[in-house]
Amino acid sequence: MERFLVTGSSGHLGEALVRTLRARGQDVVGLDVLESPFTTIAGSVGDRAAVRRALDGVTRVLHTATLHKPHVGSHRRQDFVDTNVTGTLTVLEEASAAGVAGVVFTSSTSAFGRALTPAAGEPAAWITEDVHPVVRNIYGATKVAAEDLAELAARDLGLPVVVLRTSRFFPEPDDRDEVRTVYSDDNLKVNEFLYRRVDLADVVEAHLLAAQRAPELGFGRFIVSATTPFGPGDLAELAVDAPAVVARLFPEIAADYERWGWRMFPTLDRVYVNDRARAALGWEPRYDFRAVIDSVRSGGPARSPLAATVGAKGYHSAPTGVYTDRVTG
Repeated sequence: MERFLVTGSSGHLGEALVRTLRARGQDVVGLDVLESPFTTIAGSVGDRAAVRRALDGVTRVLHTATLHKPHVGSHRRQDFVDTNVTGTLTVLEEASAAGVAGVVFTSSTSAFGRALTPAAGEPAAWITEDVHPVVRNIYGATKVAAEDLAELAARDLGLPVVVLRTSRFFPEPDDRDEVRTVYSDDNLKVNEFLYRRVDLADVVEAHLLAAQRAPELGFGRFIVSATTPFGPGDLAELAVDAPAVVARLFPEIAADYERWGWRMFPTLDRVYVNDRARAALGWEPRYDFRAVIDSVRSGGPARSPLAATVGAKGYHSAPTGVYTDRVTG
């Protein structure tokens, strides 16, 4: 039987992975600095002894532990280096020494940084794995560094590693006051499924598929986001009149938006493209813009049952704007 290690097991994704693996009868170990029903060993990914202990008998590693973008204003840059870079190096080296069959490293589309924002007058950015990151903050910088360490481990240590750059899946409200005053939370998140959001259940499936495909891939880096309805030919118009593009592609949804009091974003600055993840991993995300619209139309939530069960966790031990409660590392 396979045995999985999930780092960051008390976080959004970590809990979802542990829940799913347990439900499928898999043996799973959870490592997190915070104790929870989903954490087996309380410890940091930067603690080599704790990581080594957690890896006992493990065949696959799902490395989700991280300091996140909401921590940029509350943590030192050195904290990001310690957790996101040194912690990842520790996990990779110990996983190699333990002879695991594969590692999945959870990165973020935030790694693209300033490449996500085109210059004024330019079309929306078509974001594939070929886009070169232009770091915006310490979070993105440490994610890029950790990705490079993952690639180095694959090349030098022969450790199969798959990097997944996930788009937004957190359930917390947007941290921008000017956005929250204009859009309801469901309106905002449903809009984002067009170009920059993914459901937690689909992220879990991508990770589990990547864990199985890692040995044959050796190394891979993939964008994990909901399948966009847009194509390259839409980019210029999206940058100036996104509602017109959406109305053309989904004419039947206008009545829903009017009934719900929703509105579309006036412009979009980027579109995430998941083609390679679907092709290489055999990943078939279930939740896209049309799927969540259909759910809301039938009186359901704009997210999967798994995402609803995991719920919001926050990111801090004390209230900090819309991001509260806890930190995973």
